[in-house]
Amino acid sequence: MRNERLKMMIVAALFAAIIAVAAQIMINIPPVPFTLMTIAVMLTATILGAKYGTLAVTVYVLMGIIGIPVFAGMKGGFGIILGPTGGYLVAIIPAALFVGWYLDTFQYSKVQAIIANIIAVFIILILGSIWLKVAAELPWNAAFKGGMLPFVLPDLAKAVVAAVIGIIIRTRLVAAKLI
Repeated sequence: MRNERLKMMIVAALFAAIIAVAAQIMINIPPVPFTLMTIAVMLTATILGAKYGTLAVTVYVLMGIIGIPVFAGMKGGFGIILGPTGGYLVAIIPAALFVGWYLDTFQYSKVQAIIANIIAVFIILILGSIWLKVAAELPWNAAFKGGMLPFVLPDLAKAVVAAVIGIIIRTRLVAAKLI
C-alpha cells in the first residue's frame, strides 16, 4: 500500500510539472492569448481522479505562489494570485476536484468526462471572473465580458479534447497498472 501511495504521489508531481510546461505554451488568438494550462488541468483530473488530480493541481498552484515561475509567461509569486488573473489560477483547484469527484462517483467514460470537464470550465471562468471584478475593480458586465466570454468556446473545445484523450490515457494507464 505504501509503495502504491508513493507511486501516485510521484505521478501527481509529474502531472504538476506537465501543467507548468503547458502554461508556457501560448496560442495567440485575438483578442486574448490562450495557454494550454487549462487543458493540462482537465487532463490531469480526468486521468488521476479526485485525490491525486487535485493534489497535482494544488502542487502546481503552490509552486507558483512560492515564486517558482510556472505560471504563464514564466511568472510566479503571490502577487500573481492577488492580481486580476489570480482567481483563474485558484479556481483550477476546485475545478480539478470536481472533475475527479464526478468521475470517481459516476464512471470514467468519455460522455461523463465531457460533462465533468464542461462544468469545470464554468467553475474556472465564473470564479476567475468574480476575482477579476474584485481585483481590477470592474463592473460585473465588464468582468464577465472580458474575463469569461472570450474564453468560453475555446475552453469548451479544450474540455472535450481533454475528456476524450484523458479517458483513453487513463484506460491504458490502468490496464498497464501504472495508476
